This record gives sequence, structure tokens and C-alpha cells, in this order.
Amino acid sequence: MHATNPTKTMPQAQTPDATTWTLEKARALHDAPFNNLLFLAQTVHRQNFDPNKVQLSRLLSIKTGGCPEDCGYCSQSSHHETGLKASKLMEVRRVIAESNKARDAGATRYCMGVAWRNPKARDMDAVVAMVEGVKALGMETCMTLGMLDLEQAARLKQAGLDYYNHNIDTSQRYYSEIISTRSFGDRIDTLELVRQSGIKVCCGGIVGMGEKPVDRIDMLVTLANLPEHPESVPINMLIPIAGTPLAEAKPIEPIEPIEFARVIALARIMMPKSHIRLSAGRTAMTDEMQALCFFAGANSIFVGDTLLTADNPGEDKDSLLFRRLGIEPMASRRNERGTACPL
Repeated sequence: MHATNPTKTMPQAQTPDATTWTLEKARALHDAPFNNLLFLAQTVHRQNFDPNKVQLSRLLSIKTGGCPEDCGYCSQSSHHETGLKASKLMEVRRVIAESNKARDAGATRYCMGVAWRNPKARDMDAVVAMVEGVKALGMETCMTLGMLDLEQAARLKQAGLDYYNHNIDTSQRYYSEIISTRSFGDRIDTLELVRQSGIKVCCGGIVGMGEKPVDRIDMLVTLANLPEHPESVPINMLIPIAGTPLAEAKPIEPIEPIEFARVIALARIMMPKSHIRLSAGRTAMTDEMQALCFFAGANSIFVGDTLLTADNPGEDKDSLLFRRLGIEPMASRRNERGTACPL
């Protein structure tokens, strides 16, 4: 009997300059036999990355709570009774000190998050100083500040910001079930403005919010059909937080591990050169589930005990898992070359 190619009947992986993804084409990949899907995802992954290297990023909430948006999953919204008190913007010196600790612990990328709808002019000097300070430590920088205007994006670019995070969260169809204070189009407009400013895009979403599988697929279709693929794609698994609508409404069944791995694999195939990050929700994942996601093409995680206001696996636990799997932390391109890589 002659051996057959297990991916022969599957659509071929799309490259950034290939034709537009359709929902039908993406669904055919997503719904393929699981082994075939994983095989193709791992093949694409190996064509673009070292399969045994994972990027370590650290996320710090530099201003917590009091956000005017009503995102149904978020503990920081002023619309929800979660018991989280609003804080002021963190001092620049403290942010730099925390980023220095993160670098010494092995993180190569530092992400700073703010609970704002959009930054105010009075806060931009401090934000710019944070970017410059973290950049001077030799780390890649990322910020999430909500919506931006053109002048703000230009200032962040001039300060040396590498990435800007602005998630679309879910599909356009399901979006209004989760958020009413900001439109799906608003998010796309911000992504375009960031890209035009020369800053790399970090954009993903959340699964397990009660959406249908087609919504997860359509979210990835939106991302893969942007003018350029996001360089970083965080995939979050919902953490139901008491006081938020998604925790207090009718019970939502958690997404099953295999279904989650299908999302990771599909993201890897559709956006082959992007970093696909396991983000929120890892505390609820077994080691075996995370290993499956790494095989499916995930190659970035957040490290540290907290992720904004949610728990995250401790560094000791991550180190142990990495040793068991033979995975090593990925060196930043800045560290490999000795200088910051050009944007």
C-alpha cells in the first residue's frame, strides 16, 4: 500500500500576500480532522519559527480600573461591580523598575496596559517616558491605551514603541453582545491608524464568551484579511470574573481544550509569520493542553503571577513545563543583533 499525504485534501496554508481568506475556506481548515489540522499547523510553524522556542512577555497594568467602556468580560469597567478600585497612572520610575525586573527574569518584551477609552493629552508625556525607559533596557515595548488619534500614535512611534495592542475581541457579528460603548469599526480604525504610524500591530481576541465556533473563525478571518497580518496575535480564554456580565449571566460553558487548540492551529495557518500568544486563561489549562497549543503553533506567553487583574501561572511553573517539553525562551531580535531591530 502506498503512503498518502494526510493534508492532500486540505486547503494549502495562506501566505501574507496570498488571496483574501473567506469564511468558507477558513471553516474548512478549522473543521478538518484534528490530526490533519495539527499536522498542517506544525508544518507552517516550522517553516517560520523554531518549534522549540517561545517568546516570554511581561504585562503590567500601569493604570487599573475606572474604564468607561462596558466590555462584558472586564473587571476594570466602571459599569461593573467587581470590587476593583480605580488607580492613578503609575509613576514612570516604578514602571522602569518593574520592567528591569522582568528583563532580568528573562522577559524580552514588556507590555503596559491602561484602563482607558483613550489617552488624554495630559498623560502622554508620562506614557512616552515609559516607552523610552523600557526601550533603553533593550526590551521590545508594547502598549494598550484604547483608541488613539493620529498625533498620539505619532508620538508613540517617535518614542520607539514597537507594538500597539488593540484587540477586536470577537467576530463582528457577536461583538455587540459583548460591548456597546465602542463599535467594531472603531477598533478597526485604530488598528489602521497604528499601522499607518509605523507601529507593529498586536491584535487578537477572546474565546469562550458564549460565541459560536463560526464567530471564532470569523474573528481570525478579519485579522488575516487586514492589509498586513498583526505581528502578534494574543488568543485569550475567558476568565469569568465575579461582577462582570459574562460571569453573572446564564452559565457559559468553558471552551473545550480541543476546540481551543483548533483556534490556535487556525491562527497559525492563516497568519504564518505572526507570534501567536497564549494569553489570559492559562491558569485553567492543564500542562497537556498548553503542550497541545504549542504544537498547534502558539509561540508566545505572558509570564508572571498576574495578568492585569487576573491570575497567571507563576514563573516556576512555566519553567518546569518548559523543561518537560524541551522548550527554551526565545531571544529578542534586539538581543540577537545587539541593537533594536528596525520597525
